[in-house]
Amino acid sequence: MLDIAQLRLAAAGVDAPRRDARLLLAAAMEVEEAALLADPGRCVAVEAAQRFADYLEQRVTRRPVSRILGVREFWSLTFEIGPGVLDPRPDTETLVEAALAHVDASGHGREAAWRVLDLGTGSGCLLLALLSELPNATGLGLERDPEAAAIARANAARHGLDTRAQVRAEAWEEVEGAQVDLIVSNPPYVRRGEIQDLAPEVTRYDPWSALDGGPDGLDAYRDLVPRLAGWLAPGGQVFLEVGHDQGGEVQALLQGAGLRTPAGVCDLAGNLRCVRAAAA
Repeated sequence: MLDIAQLRLAAAGVDAPRRDARLLLAAAMEVEEAALLADPGRCVAVEAAQRFADYLEQRVTRRPVSRILGVREFWSLTFEIGPGVLDPRPDTETLVEAALAHVDASGHGREAAWRVLDLGTGSGCLLLALLSELPNATGLGLERDPEAAAIARANAARHGLDTRAQVRAEAWEEVEGAQVDLIVSNPPYVRRGEIQDLAPEVTRYDPWSALDGGPDGLDAYRDLVPRLAGWLAPGGQVFLEVGHDQGGEVQALLQGAGLRTPAGVCDLAGNLRCVRAAAA
């Protein structure tokens, strides 16, 4: 069964056909992937086989596994996603790593009452990953799309973080008087003319509004950066995700707004993925 599924997915252009087939079969059988790895020849019930066939038909159209199953793992936490929510990706974990490194180097430690602001929270993955590591932190996530905001709230409840995480369905333009220690954001940064060149998993299933950064990919940063200093408490820092070739341009915008830009953080491929900023 897995061999045939792998061949079908490979023919459809899926990057990791064997692993995706195994993930879908495990989900259809309601077992962990490790169980299939340990016993690849185990019997498959009729109902599970039917579910697997349905999952496979969806994946052949390049619908992502996360969209088929409705969940994505991020920072070892499981997040519900939906049509209006950007599918979290491993590169975005770079922001969590950078923010936690700042916390660890601050002298206050992870037990301090950190205040976190997540702009364009989507599934809530950044905000909730940080709160999961900072037991006394509180956070606010802002999300324009009410349906996406509802998903972020559900994810907060899923992980028992809803008493420390507030999610509001509003744009960052509406924030007034926030004084926070950590700001994180993964704004839309794909150049409009390049969106159609992305993988079908992205162009067909991620919301356009979460991808489209305007003609040069920097529209959201031009809107966001001038507001940042007003939201930062003394000693606070901002962590922004950027496209693989946009780090220098975003750093220049931050410096132009009077912020300091310590060294950024690269992703696993060696690309500058996270730009940091602090009050001058």
